[in-house]
Amino acid sequence: MSDTAHQSDPHRRARLRWRARRGLLENDLVFERFFSRYEHDLTDADVGALTRLLDLSDNDLMDLLLARKEPEGDLDSPDIRRLLEMLRNV
Repeated sequence: MSDTAHQSDPHRRARLRWRARRGLLENDLVFERFFSRYEHDLTDADVGALTRLLDLSDNDLMDLLLARKEPEGDLDSPDIRRLLEMLRNV
């Protein structure tokens, strides 16, 4: 699958947006702005990193989004750091 294959799949994008809906309004607001700005520019690596971040609890995710914590362990990868930088700057 190419880096842009997800762009031609509106169902995959819709599933990702739905999965990004969070219990904390603050996280929801960040993801709404993020998708408004970047949805059609995301690479498959970005989608993979976002999927891994969405596996976190709302509070852990918020700590990363607000830079109260930095990614550790399995999450400490260039793709996740790049995506976090995008999320933090929306």
